[in-house]
Amino acid sequence: MLKLLLEGLRRPLTEPRPGDDPDLAVLAAQLDAASRRKLGRGLSIREVDAGSCNGCELEIHALSNAYYDLDRFGLRFVASPRHADVLLVTGPVTVNMREALERTWRATPDPKWVVAAGDCAAGCGVFAASPACLGAVSKVVPVDLTIPGCPPTPTQLLQGLLALLQR
Repeated sequence: MLKLLLEGLRRPLTEPRPGDDPDLAVLAAQLDAASRRKLGRGLSIREVDAGSCNGCELEIHALSNAYYDLDRFGLRFVASPRHADVLLVTGPVTVNMREALERTWRATPDPKWVVAAGDCAAGCGVFAASPACLGAVSKVVPVDLTIPGCPPTPTQLLQGLLALLQR
């Protein structure tokens, strides 16, 4: 056991940093420019899990990791809907999350956008037959943009947010 422990301490614990993706940098810069043109500042996002399997959340959280690091481009996730420009909703709306989603939507100041991220948010996906599922996000709050995918990749999420701002 001691031998395994010592071997683990000798080698690096992290993977090497991937090379910079020029397409990602261009996309993030376009998103930053669009948000500054539209809002005069960076985009504030409040993520709401309305009853998903957490696949979409893993991809959304990847946007904040060292590879994507979207904070450098003016995008930031906020804890309160009162500070948000965009509600990024994942999963089908469940019976228990309906009121919470409606309250979050009402607490978000105008102008606000709602983005349904993933197949489940768009049309219940694999949860369609569940009695706990009320339906797609659009049945509870008005949706401005749907980003398909199970789950959508971080790049697809960025492209969706850019499309939203360029309207």
